[in-house]
Amino acid sequence: MPPSPEIAPTPPRRRGQETSEHILDAAEACFARKGYAGTTLRNVADVVGIRIPSLYNHFANKEALYAAVLERGMGPVLSVLSASMEDGSGDYPEPNSLIREMMMLLGDRPNLPRLVQYELLAGGHHLAPLLENWLRPAIAQSMKILKSTPAVRRWGPDQMPYLLVTFFNIVVGHFTTASLTESLMGNNPLSAEGLAESSKFYGELFASLIEAED
Repeated sequence: MPPSPEIAPTPPRRRGQETSEHILDAAEACFARKGYAGTTLRNVADVVGIRIPSLYNHFANKEALYAAVLERGMGPVLSVLSASMEDGSGDYPEPNSLIREMMMLLGDRPNLPRLVQYELLAGGHHLAPLLENWLRPAIAQSMKILKSTPAVRRWGPDQMPYLLVTFFNIVVGHFTTASLTESLMGNNPLSAEGLAESSKFYGELFASLIEAED
């Protein structure tokens, strides 16, 4: 019989990266469920199945872990918003495409909207950094996009922020009220099919609200 092929061991660096991702997944879920103040590193370590000293090999403290969770989740969102204004066409982003891309990003991190909502409702110590480092830049970029659309001819300057907050609540609410939606409609709004259907609807709704009235 020919010798069995040897299986190369996983390089330590790759194993470390995989463990870091598992830690981030667990932390994101814990922060979304309990908030920053209510989550301990022991909570996260227990979910991952490691000891706290091992967790410290990847993240210096809870503050660093929380920052890494936001960086991983919010960074791509900001990148999409920025890229949508830098395509060089001079036109405003196509609503359906933009909404679909945002929904797909958040669909990969469904706990992130819950985390954001938890902190907004709790108004805790970490609300200010969340606002300044992530939400305000995202809102500023979103407002820049909104002002490039026909919405400026339909809604007054004092109404535009309300329009933007409406979009924010719709998108975030899709994930934070998923269980209610499922109980009412009978389908999972976080499934691939549910995200595709809702993205289409939200995109059409977005387009109808930014169109200028005749």
